[in-house]
Amino acid sequence: MADTQQQSEGKKPKQPQGAPKGAKDGGAPKGGEPKVKKPRERSDYVARLKTHYEQVIRGELSKKFGYTNRMQVPTITKVVLNMGIGEGVADRKKVDNAAGDLSLIAGQKAVITKSRKSIATYKLRDGQAIGCKVTLRKARMYDFLDRLVNIVLPRVRDFRGLSPKSFDGRGNYSLGIKEYTVFPEIDFDKVTDTWGLDITVCTNARTDDEARALLTAFNFPFRQ
Repeated sequence: MADTQQQSEGKKPKQPQGAPKGAKDGGAPKGGEPKVKKPRERSDYVARLKTHYEQVIRGELSKKFGYTNRMQVPTITKVVLNMGIGEGVADRKKVDNAAGDLSLIAGQKAVITKSRKSIATYKLRDGQAIGCKVTLRKARMYDFLDRLVNIVLPRVRDFRGLSPKSFDGRGNYSLGIKEYTVFPEIDFDKVTDTWGLDITVCTNARTDDEARALLTAFNFPFRQ
């Protein structure tokens, strides 16, 4: 009986599940009160092009292609922005500067892209930074397309419309901009180097004709 009592006294009471580290006997954990994550504030913001798609474009495409279910109507799923910085092989700072500018354009932090293999001819090593990219979805995607169509493309010098043939056969469209300084977010006086910007608009359309009709409804200025 005495041995059993000694064993029970020697055992430490188990800490209740869910208690923060450092809390003993209901006391506060080390470092003061536990940090509580604040829930993200929900925004009721809806992009202008999103509203236009729901109220106008969806109905127009349904009549044109004879869709019987609203889920059959194609939509834009994402927009990918990519910048290849060949000079970044010799100077990593140029890649960082380009990533900073791309973040301003997209309103979202850019990701540094790295090489997957070494190429001695170009003095390229495996894992070396060679560019940056951003993938936009939902509200940011629609806001970017709104600025691209209504502000950026009209500012391009000698712009004669987008090529209607730059589809990949799966409903995705790609276009290139020679100088990314046409975006209003970029301060031309602070830019030291200019690079091109590749833009890929991804849709869930089954054919290129459906994707072309979708982008035309978003006022993409295709050449006739």
